[in-house]
Amino acid sequence: MHEKERHRIILSAVQDRPVATVVELCNLTGASEATIRRDIATLHIQQKLRRVRGGAEAINPPQFVGLAGRTFAVNETMRTSEKQAIARAAVDLCEDGDSIIINGGTTTFQMVHPLATRRCQVFTNSFPIAEHLLKHSKNTIMLSGGTIYREQNIILSPFDNDVTRNFYAKRMFMGAQGLGPLGLMEADPLLIQAEQKLIGQADELVVLVDSSKFEQRSSLVLCPLNRITTVITDEGISDKAAAMLDAADVTLVVAQPGNGQEEVS
Repeated sequence: MHEKERHRIILSAVQDRPVATVVELCNLTGASEATIRRDIATLHIQQKLRRVRGGAEAINPPQFVGLAGRTFAVNETMRTSEKQAIARAAVDLCEDGDSIIINGGTTTFQMVHPLATRRCQVFTNSFPIAEHLLKHSKNTIMLSGGTIYREQNIILSPFDNDVTRNFYAKRMFMGAQGLGPLGLMEADPLLIQAEQKLIGQADELVVLVDSSKFEQRSSLVLCPLNRITTVITDEGISDKAAAMLDAADVTLVVAQPGNGQEEVS
């Protein structure tokens, strides 16, 4: 790739994320780390971007504010095997013909692979989920309307009169930033607003969280524990967390590596 083309890609990348890392820029351009570091140094001298530790950032970042929390790209690399097992257990709850809602997230995204053999009506606010199911399955797909948040790869609308109100689902599948005694927690008020609308359109709420989410907290509560029907997690869940769910009359499913799963309560 020619230097000018690399520079265009680098300058584009730093405009749509807080910091574009050297590794990300290598993946985007196919260039080596040494080449990317030289490019960043050159563009820094030209005052087209600002060099920072491990990457680069825009001199004039976009005014559009993204969502709080880690990006989809970062979360996608974490606890992958646990997420895959959890997702398989979630799809085991689905039957052909079911109407389901799948909220955007890296754990729920793993549902697309086992869903490839099903024929469900799927409503989602996730671009990656919709795209994969359109290409690799016979499921019927509906997308929500609103603003696209690139970092999280989801579509959110702050308005009440969007298409969300027109879809009814037997189950909603969603992840979360944390899960504790007060309930399901998220990091951003706009996420809370959009997800509460989706929850209201489903009879059952199935939460997909790896065991680390029981240790994480946020200042924003999405819904109380008693609104959750089922929690699917991995075998790292503590006895204390399992007892908390049992006390709230939430069904706990522990997903095992491979294809196994165990319903605890």
